[in-house]
Amino acid sequence: MRNHSSASEPDRPMVRAAQYIRMSTEHQQYSTENQGDIIKEYAEKRGFVIVKTYADEGKSGLRIEGRDALRQLIDDVMSGAADYKAILVYDISRWGRFQDTDESAYYEYVCRRAGIAVVYCAEQFENDGSPVSTIIKGVKRAMAGEYSRELSAKVFKGQCKLIQLGFRQGGPAGYGLRRMLVDQNGDAKGVLKPGEHKSIQTDRVVLVPGPDDELKVVRWIYQIFIKDGYRESEIAARLNDEKIENGFGRPWTRGMVNQILTNEKYVGNNVYNRVSFKLKKKRVCNPPDMWIRSDGVFEPIVDIESFFVVRGIIQERNRVFTDEELLDKLRKLIDCHGKASAPLIDDADGMPSSTAYRSRFGSLIDAYRLVGYVPDHDFEYLAINRRIRSMQPEFVGRLTDQLSAIGATVHLPDAPGHILINGEYSAGVILTRCKATPAGALRWLVRMDQARPPDITVVARLNAANKAPWDFFLLPLVDISSPKLRLGEFNGAELDTYKFDSLDFFVDMALRERIEEVR
Repeated sequence: MRNHSSASEPDRPMVRAAQYIRMSTEHQQYSTENQGDIIKEYAEKRGFVIVKTYADEGKSGLRIEGRDALRQLIDDVMSGAADYKAILVYDISRWGRFQDTDESAYYEYVCRRAGIAVVYCAEQFENDGSPVSTIIKGVKRAMAGEYSRELSAKVFKGQCKLIQLGFRQGGPAGYGLRRMLVDQNGDAKGVLKPGEHKSIQTDRVVLVPGPDDELKVVRWIYQIFIKDGYRESEIAARLNDEKIENGFGRPWTRGMVNQILTNEKYVGNNVYNRVSFKLKKKRVCNPPDMWIRSDGVFEPIVDIESFFVVRGIIQERNRVFTDEELLDKLRKLIDCHGKASAPLIDDADGMPSSTAYRSRFGSLIDAYRLVGYVPDHDFEYLAINRRIRSMQPEFVGRLTDQLSAIGATVHLPDAPGHILINGEYSAGVILTRCKATPAGALRWLVRMDQARPPDITVVARLNAANKAPWDFFLLPLVDISSPKLRLGEFNGAELDTYKFDSLDFFVDMALRERIEEVR
């Protein structure tokens, strides 16, 4: 356990240190100050002098994306720009509540590998690499991640209950609507301006009609869509021509108009959980049976009949076309404009989106081929890149099987193409396309992972047909720091030293030999 002395030893040299501070939300106004006070007290007792501060304010600890200060800290450490020997953090949860505990450990390992210790000032153990501290850290990291999972579930249940009671949960009101603050008895307290939040926990928010001029615009949009057959892009153009503001200080777009025509809040319905983004992971569009809803809880500004007429028009417009219908529309577009492109398809009236063509035929290029259209540019590389992307998971899977076959433990973190071997070192797998120069020489461009650089980058150079690996480069992070490498058939000893005909050497690196006890 930690031995807290009253002051640093007189003859002990001061150690230069940085402090990392994080608070989860903007409402924790004293959190960073409290962390700073504890860290300062710890530094004074332990002989550290704080020379730099990294602070992520109002940032979730679930992932590193968006945490600019932590990213800068890692960049400084890896580039050698860090002029300190320790990083002081309040506790493990401030370092992060990563759902994958290996990710939290990886960032600490990056610092330790550079000779910079990570010190948790409020934890009751020394982060000294001992077996006890390693076990405690693992448990604490898991607890930090579990806290976020439990909190997420509790918050979601609470939000669903409030939705069913008719209260608004987050997000702007939308054009023609306003957020009204009400107390626990439902009495109005005033309209919230953009960016304002309720300050009393028992207060709630409901939607109310906005100014009369905005209400007239919303109803006019419905009218010309239904009666005059205007499309969303045409309505947006008219609104911009007439200099009608949309409340965001930006020009009207097709999407803004579509939101007014399709969102049920305009008929007084409260709908929630249409899209899930729990724990900062993949955003998922949920099916209607998962939506949480409460109908007729707000004052409508559009009559229900008009809303369902609009819905019927949009559904008919977006009905499922047969393959031949899709291709026929594409032929007519090309005949009319003499060319085709994704923006042209998306802007054309009566055309399905370019995404519909990609999902149906695999790619726009494949759809073009089916109607006999040859683009001016050679897009063959798109098909090659798509094939390479599909090859990588299988390649990583085979490599993982080889490592497991020799008894190595393999963990697949969230980062695509990354593997953690024996819990000791990470490897990133890159399949790089072969491209021939006009003179016939072969070239490969390797883009190294700069966001989460692995200890070893395994580069599989594909053959001239880009269908199978030609050879392999094993590039250690300590020796290869360039973000890009341009490889030729021969690259000199400084690079070709890392070239191998197979991955046998890489796999053998993971072998573990039992050491007999010396008597």
